[in-house]
This record gives sequence, structure tokens and C-alpha cells, in this order.
Amino acid sequence: MTQPGTMTAMSKEMQDCVEACMSCHSVCEETMSSCMQLGGQAQMQIMRALMDCSETTRMCADMMMRRSPMATEMCAMCAKACDMCAEACMSMPDDPQMMRCAEACRRCADMCRTMAGATM
Repeated sequence: MTQPGTMTAMSKEMQDCVEACMSCHSVCEETMSSCMQLGGQAQMQIMRALMDCSETTRMCADMMMRRSPMATEMCAMCAKACDMCAEACMSMPDDPQMMRCAEACRRCADMCRTMAGATM
């Protein structure tokens, strides 16, 4: 029996989405470090997308884990940030780190879109 005020277990889909968000956050952070080493003015647009994505994915995972009533809206915003970051990373197709980041962003965006349509 569940006591008042306790939370039910997260669904498998929500657990998978949290993991995708945390993985994407980590890859974005690694990619930012890689970008800083490359330098250049063209990197600023990519850096902004990476920063937005990194912070959004972390916050999204946090909100899902604590069952925030705003988690579905955050998942929709997170999907958008991930899409934008994936697109920015694709502007450097010869960079393996950028391609790894784009892949993580796309996976996270897909999962967040699914969660945005779910009842949490």
C-alpha cells in the first residue's frame, strides 16, 4: 500500500527519457569543451546551442524525476532545444564529436517529444 504523499514508480518510458536527457547533457558538455579547443567565431552559434541543450536536458531530467507538474511542458521545450543543437552540430559533419552530439540530441528530442504527449 502506498502512503499519502509518496510517489509511484517512474514508468519505463520516463526512466528511458531521463537517461537520454542525462546522456545528452553529458555529451553536450564534452562537445562544449571540444569546441572551446577549436576556437573561432563560427563556433559561437554552436556553443550557444550546446549550452541551451545542456541546461535544458539537465533541468528536464530533474523535473521528471521529481514529478513536476510542469514536466510535460519542459519535455516539449527540451525536444526543441535538442533539435536546434543537433542541427548546429550537423554544420560540422567531419567532426566525430559533433556527430556523436547530434545523435544524442536527436535521441533525446524523440524521447522528450513522446513524453510531452504523455500524462506524467
